[in-house]
Amino acid sequence: MDCGVLRRRLALALALVTASGLLALLAPASAQAADASSCAGRKVRTLSFTTGSVQIYKRRGFVCAVTLPKNPGPKRHMMVSVQARGLRPVVDDGRYTRRAGPVTVHAGHRCVRVKGQVGGGSVATGWILC
Repeated sequence: MDCGVLRRRLALALALVTASGLLALLAPASAQAADASSCAGRKVRTLSFTTGSVQIYKRRGFVCAVTLPKNPGPKRHMMVSVQARGLRPVVDDGRYTRRAGPVTVHAGHRCVRVKGQVGGGSVATGWILC
């Protein structure tokens, strides 16, 4: 094998390894940016309260919600709950830094009730999206 051919193959292999390494480093950042809501569908409501907000999305009969703090940072108690009328609520409750949820329920054409909490602040709706 000629030295020129060997050098070209080595250069190509080095370029591929470098490109895959850069993609591996950049992918988590772009996935995290796209993961801000993690709910599919269109945003139908934002419920704001003193320490955060609950974003509500709807798609093909499914309702999804996520609670976001106003100031992300240290771990604190966060909660999000979505309940379709006649069904049990789906709840994500714990200590988080960036968000609680997403939680999704199949509501069909039923009304839903949404609750959210960050620290001492909270919000709750009546039956909405009927």
